Amino acid sequence: MAASLSTVEQGKRLAARAAVDQFVKDGMVIGIGSGSTVVYVAERVAERVRDEHLSLRCVATSYQAKQLIHQHHLTLLELDQVDMIDVTIDGADEILTSTLDVIKGGGGCMTQEKIVAAASRCLVIVADHRKRSERLNTQFGYVPVEVVPMAAPRLAALLNSNAHPRLSRPEADGGLPHVASATLRMAKAKAGPCVTDTANFIVDIDFGGISDPAAVEQRLTLEPGVVTVGLFIGMADHAFIGEEDGSVTTLHRRASST
Repeated sequence: MAASLSTVEQGKRLAARAAVDQFVKDGMVIGIGSGSTVVYVAERVAERVRDEHLSLRCVATSYQAKQLIHQHHLTLLELDQVDMIDVTIDGADEILTSTLDVIKGGGGCMTQEKIVAAASRCLVIVADHRKRSERLNTQFGYVPVEVVPMAAPRLAALLNSNAHPRLSRPEADGGLPHVASATLRMAKAKAGPCVTDTANFIVDIDFGGISDPAAVEQRLTLEPGVVTVGLFIGMADHAFIGEEDGSVTTLHRRASST
């Protein structure tokens, strides 16, 4: 391990390598996720292909993932070229330790990530210790929601005004928890909104904590124009968490709160 890596980066790298070593086997089709931790996943997969002469095929969850696959000279397939993905290894912005429900989409790739995850026999999450949470949307500041461009500004405005005729209803009556803020995500290196790999916009919603993630996902998904909610409920099977002390904690999914 490189001595120059920070404690957090060391944790990411250890978690990624442990996940690849445990779950990647010769002959598999594997999904390569997105984000900073997955950089170490691709690195370890490439090492094992080289050192162990593994025959692997990879499906990407984003343009970044495609770049990593090409960079490491791995075999890239499109999703429609495979019947099933054996395992996908992906990152997360926040992990609910009790159920392994996660928030994803901080990097804007949640739609393709969710499609690939749903096509996988097993979804493994890799992250550092900062991503662990006892209640979703308390560690990570928002839930990303991918929205068709024409609907995104209006959805954000309605959520902020608490004037939405359906979403502003009480939570017990099919509405949402209190919305602290809803923001149209802006690009950092271009003028205007952030545009996803699937050519949509993102509304980042801060609930200040979510007690029932499945209900929030379901309610938002019903809203016209919403493409994907960055809540992955009941999808992750295992999580590898890189700790500050250099150890790796492995978590396994239990029954969802729903």
